[in-house]
Amino acid sequence: MRKTIAVLPGDGIGPEVTWAAVEILKDCAGTFGHQFEFREFPFGGIAIDRCGAPLPPETLAGCRASDAILLGAIGGPKWEALPFGTRPEAGLLGLRKELGLYINLRPIRLRPALRGISPLRPERLAGCDFEIVRELAGDIYFGEHRISGSGKDASATDLAAYSAPEVERVARYAFERAVARKKHLTSIDKANVLATSTLWRDTVAVVAREYPGVSVDNQYVDNASMQIMLRPAQFDVILTGNLFGDILSDEASALAGSIGLIPSLSRGRVDQPAMYEPIHGSAPSLAGKDVACPLGAVFSATLMLRESFGLAAEAQWIEDAVDRVLEKGFRTSDIAEPGGRSASGSEFTKEIRNELRAAPARAGSRGA
Repeated sequence: MRKTIAVLPGDGIGPEVTWAAVEILKDCAGTFGHQFEFREFPFGGIAIDRCGAPLPPETLAGCRASDAILLGAIGGPKWEALPFGTRPEAGLLGLRKELGLYINLRPIRLRPALRGISPLRPERLAGCDFEIVRELAGDIYFGEHRISGSGKDASATDLAAYSAPEVERVARYAFERAVARKKHLTSIDKANVLATSTLWRDTVAVVAREYPGVSVDNQYVDNASMQIMLRPAQFDVILTGNLFGDILSDEASALAGSIGLIPSLSRGRVDQPAMYEPIHGSAPSLAGKDVACPLGAVFSATLMLRESFGLAAEAQWIEDAVDRVLEKGFRTSDIAEPGGRSASGSEFTKEIRNELRAAPARAGSRGA
């Protein structure tokens, strides 16, 4: 298999964790006989410094010409004082819009060796394995934003908007995920007070008729945020809007013990590449200290192998190696248990790569 991967290291710890994922992907390609070409482009704050904009034209062109995109993280205090719409986050919203990325998938899975760092008791964690499907191109993030007046006379407005087709296309994707899993979908909204949520619930009900084998329940977002912590095993596939999905997926990451462990996929039109990134931020205070956990980026890479390239065996080969390293007690400081030993980010990555070299490739790998 020959694939081109656009690499957007970004800001803060982004380059560190992205480097780890790229090195492991190179190990994968060498072991399984694939050819992955990595093309690096500036994006986010570093692109503002170098090119004057968070999403330079050459970066957008490079992403469009690639088979998939691997993003590190963006943003930081250095750029927070910039005018609204010119900060690093504007580049991310722009990239999603330009590539038509309207679906975000965030799998919430617990690594067996890390159950001890979850804030929940073991009995509450039993059976916890679900996915959050978040609409990514609408809602309040892409609506009109206005600030007027100043001082005591200042006011601000953010417009949340959805159309039925926007809800329908992400709902259909979520139902397809549910069909392939445990055939249960939970749609989360705030239909008791929001017009956009009323449209959301009505549209999801229409799409549900096409999937009679999938059981569906609806939850208000405030109740859902509580249920994720009280009984996470009740969820299989969660479907929700852009704002609620952003908040709930960060909350759900706590179940795994750290936001640094969770990968994500952003996808849309079939003629455009999907983007993969850890859901953590750029953590500028940790940049350059070699303490960042690379697993969110590594699992984003394995998600890429599965979802964009159809390389399930390769993805499992990497994840099995990670689990073995964790079982041996290796940790970065953010996922270390009290009294446990912790390694630097580069040392942790080295252990994973050593484990990969010691493990034979799984049989049955195939690509497209």
